[in-house]
Parts: sequence; C-alpha cells; structure tokens
Amino acid sequence: MLTGVVAGAVFTSPAVGSILAAIRAVTQAGAAGTLLIVKNYTGDRLNFGLALERARAEGADVQMVVVGDDSAFATLKKAGRRGLCGTVLIHKVAGALAEAGASLNEIVKKVSSAAKAMGTLGLSLSPCSVPGSKPTFQLADDEMELGLGIHGEAGVRRMKVLPADEAVETMLAHMTNPSNASHLPLSPGASVVLVVNNLGGLSCLELSIVAGAAVRCLEKRGIHIARALVGSFMTALEMAGVSLTLMLVDEELVGLIDADTTAVAWPNLAAAPATSQRQEVPAPKEGPAIAQLETSTGPGAARAQLVLERVCSTLLDMQDKLNELDREAGDGDCGHTHARAAQAIREWVRARPPPAAPAQLLSALADLLLEKMGGSSGVLYGLFLTAAARPLLNRSDLPTWADAMDAGIEAMQRYGGAAPGDRTMLDSLCAAAQALHALRSPGADLLPVLTAAVESAEAAAEATRHMEAGAGRASYISSAKLLQPDPGAVAVAAVLRAVLEGLRS
Repeated sequence: MLTGVVAGAVFTSPAVGSILAAIRAVTQAGAAGTLLIVKNYTGDRLNFGLALERARAEGADVQMVVVGDDSAFATLKKAGRRGLCGTVLIHKVAGALAEAGASLNEIVKKVSSAAKAMGTLGLSLSPCSVPGSKPTFQLADDEMELGLGIHGEAGVRRMKVLPADEAVETMLAHMTNPSNASHLPLSPGASVVLVVNNLGGLSCLELSIVAGAAVRCLEKRGIHIARALVGSFMTALEMAGVSLTLMLVDEELVGLIDADTTAVAWPNLAAAPATSQRQEVPAPKEGPAIAQLETSTGPGAARAQLVLERVCSTLLDMQDKLNELDREAGDGDCGHTHARAAQAIREWVRARPPPAAPAQLLSALADLLLEKMGGSSGVLYGLFLTAAARPLLNRSDLPTWADAMDAGIEAMQRYGGAAPGDRTMLDSLCAAAQALHALRSPGADLLPVLTAAVESAEAAAEATRHMEAGAGRASYISSAKLLQPDPGAVAVAAVLRAVLEGLRS
C-alpha cells in the first residue's frame, strides 16, 4: 500500500519539514515518482502542498491527490468535502497500481477518478476527546450524531437513538439523496465496495451488526456488493461510532482492492514472504536551509536588507490595527502573527546579510516564515514564496518578477482553495499581480509599475470591506457582522507598500 506515512500531533497536520523528510526518504535515485495522498483539510492541503513545492524545487517528481469523500453536507462551501475513511481505499488502489508498474500519471488519473465515485458518512453515540481536552460536543444518552467528522467535529444532524437497521437506512438515504450537494449517486444495478469502519469505540459484535444491516439495506435497493470490508480503518480515538463508505467499482477496481498486500491490518491479508524484503533507505540528503544559503555583501544584499527592514517596521507598527481587524472575523491574532514574522526576519537579517540572489532570498524567507510565523498565514506565505522563487532560479529580469508573482498566487490558490473575491489576502495579491503584468512590456520601468501595483493592492484590500467571505475563518461569520477590511489583505498591501518605499529610498 503506502511506502511512507507522516504523522502529526493528534488531529493536527504534520509539519512541512516532516513531510519533506518523508518525501526525500522514499524518493530514491531513478524512482518513477512519488504520490502524496492527502485528506481534504486546509492544514493538510497547505502543509503537504508546500512540501511538494519544496521537493519539486529539489528535482523530485512529486504529485498530490486530495481526497474528499464526506457525504454529510446539504450545501457545499468552497472548502469542499472532508476526507474520511474512503481515503484508505485510495491508498489501496494506488498501492496496487504502483506495485503493478503503472506510471505516476496513470496512478493519479485512476485514483482521482475513483475518489470522485465514492462517499462516506459517519454516525456516533458519543464524541471523542483529545487527550487533556474536553469533548467538542455532548450527546444525551438517547441521542446519536449523524455526519460528524473524524477529529471530533459535530455532525449535521442530531437524532434519537434508532435500532441498527433503521440507523443504517437513515445513513444510506442521506448519503444518496440527490438534494444533498455531497451525495453519492447510486442506482439499482450499481456495483460497490462497502467499508464498515469502526470509529474507535465499538465492539466487533456491534460492528458486525451494522455491517449486516448495511448489506441487507443495499441489496434491498438492488445494489451489488462486490466486496464488504469490516474493521477499524480510520478511527477517531474512543468515539463510539461507525462510518459507511461506498465506492462505485468496475472489475479493474475490484482487482486492485483484492491485490495482495503485506499491510498488516488489511483484511484477508496475503501471507508475507518468509524473508524480509525491506530495502535499506539511503540517508536523506540535506535540503536547503537558511544557514546553508550563499550570502553576499554586495549592493544586492544591502538593498534586500533595507527593504526587509522597512517591511518589518511596517508590520510591527500595525500589529494592533491588524489584531483589531481580525477580532471582527477571526480570533484576533493576525497582528501578533505578522509581528512574530517581522521579528524573526529582523533578527535573521541583523545576524547576517540576506542572500542577494532573488530565488535564494525568497526560499530563505519561506523557510523562516514557515518555522517562525505559525498559523495558516505562515504556510500560505511559505507557499507563495517557495513557488515564486522557482521562475527566478535562472533569470531575474522584470518580466520574470511578474511570472514569479503569478506562480506564487497560483500555488496559494491550488492548495489554499481561495480565489479573488473571497475576502482574503489573495484579493490584494491578485490586484497587484494584474498591475505587475506591465513589467512584461518592452521598456517597462519598475518603480512606476510597482507604484501602480501597490495602489491596486490597497484599493483591493479596502474593497474587501464590502465582500462576503468565501474562504477562511471569516466564511463562518455572518456577512452582516463583517464591516471592516480583511486583515490579511490589509497586511499584504502594507507589505507591498513597504517594499516600494524600501526600493525608493
């Protein structure tokens, strides 16, 4: 199945450095490529996305598939369906394809198609508790929660406890209801793989009762159950619940599900070879770290230091303002987060001259912000800077800077899921990028073009005042309560203004 797994803290995405170390460990010389299989959560998309960009910058052939199989939601927001137990089937299919010698592109195409033909829904009699914390929701003794997540998130519907047959019928009706935006279309005659998954706290007896109910209900609908897998595939600590996964399959997919595996917890495990076939993995090569980058004491480094000092002063001065803006739509720490980044950059710059080469400078800043800034902002800035550095590796003329801006924005959108108009930092960045396209014109002059870009970014940040949030934490807040500009967009415009002022001085 999988060659490697990266674990974070409980219910937390692993760090970018851990993911990158895993990619390096499994990506041996001459390998056909590496596939990252990621469940659809913002933190996972961002951290795995940035690790992917870093690995590609090192020359590795890496691709990513994001799995979203949650069938709980009547309406879908931009974040899409959460990744649940169906992800395990994608692991199995991808591993079987890789073992059979399929190319990386072939695997990505087939598992992406399989992921779209899949749905999962959970039902529980209890919440779960992260060690040391209280449960995220409470249920009475006679209540059950439908459509909950695997990290203790509350579900979409609370109802009275039902007998197993009725509970399963309710789950399957919800999963396949066409009025449900996240439903799985299921018609009589369809062939499926059924997974009955223990969310952590059910006995084997209880799990088998649910499995029997699911088989009877599906067969009554005229559904052919090609395979039924019952066990603990994706748990939520001690949650006393179950999830049902259905994947629409053809003969090829069934064959991939059936393929031999030595994964020890997979049902009907094929006998492992008597002698170990484990290969020694070479020690991972060292990746680019801030301390290893070439520095320069020439005019380029001096100019970079001056610009960075101006950016740091700007962010530190507006810490309270950003916090105030963020209290309306978030948790009130946007100013603290940006000030933490500014302090880290200032200490780094004053300890040694920054790299003069643009690609090295942006990569070094990405490393620093990823380590020191924290939060989603740190990962988003890290993604932007990492992707922006790539066009600048061999060229740094004015048109290439416009390319770098576009590359950074594309990476943020690909992994973060937001778009212009969603009331995020992208509104300022995209407005600036549009103006920077003038750098591609013959005879373009940097400062006038950059001035226009800054003014566009500032206007876009102010315009977020009148937008409805489509992504980020603010998307859960009523638009009637969002009366101020988005703090992330304001911060980006301020950074661009500071860069302009630093270049002018």
